[in-house]
Amino acid sequence: MMAYDEKRGMEMEMNLDRLMPGFHGIVTSVNTDELLRLRLRDFGLVNGTKVAVRYKSPDGGVTALELRGTVVALRTCELRKIRVRLI
Repeated sequence: MMAYDEKRGMEMEMNLDRLMPGFHGIVTSVNTDELLRLRLRDFGLVNGTKVAVRYKSPDGGVTALELRGTVVALRTCELRKIRVRLI
């Protein structure tokens, strides 16, 4: 069940692919295969990491995230496996 913020009119927890540019979230879970999880960990994307969506490609296939002072581009299929809490 999703938490819903009536003040903002949106879910408080969601898959990272649904976070829009300009919004921030805290990673709550990474539900991927081992290889991708290790790659994401190397980027610093682990539970508790603050992420900000900086850009989404026009076709929606790639999203640029800012985390730990760097920008990382990930595919939408990868972002669907990461849960964030909206902040």
